[in-house]
Amino acid sequence: MNYWLVKSEPDAWSWQQQVAAGAKGEAWTGVRNHAAKLNLMRMKKGDQAFYYHSNEGKEIVGIVEVVREHYPDPTDKTGKFVCVDVRALKALPKPVTLATLKADPRFAEMALIKLSRLSVQPVTAAEWKAICKMAGL
Repeated sequence: MNYWLVKSEPDAWSWQQQVAAGAKGEAWTGVRNHAAKLNLMRMKKGDQAFYYHSNEGKEIVGIVEVVREHYPDPTDKTGKFVCVDVRALKALPKPVTLATLKADPRFAEMALIKLSRLSVQPVTAAEWKAICKMAGL
């Protein structure tokens, strides 16, 4: 299994909305960055991703699972971009803030720190394990 982090502004699509989408999940649409597109294309069914509230909150609040691999993003009129479907798995008992991650040297090379604007990014197994522990999982 591969691990990822996906970002959403809570006023556009919040964790609560993702949870409300239920077991069928929801399409992760609207990605318009080519590096993020390539990451979406690498996602496999069953992969898990941290759900990060960007702009407001700046914290990892939950975990989602990829339930459908990449396909053309129906919101993209150019036909160049893709989306995946994700479903909420669990909320983190204790959200992990960006400030906390930046203060911890174990995360100095994490994409969230080094490529802060990238909306879909890989997470290493070691980062995943450490963040889950910090979150109380």
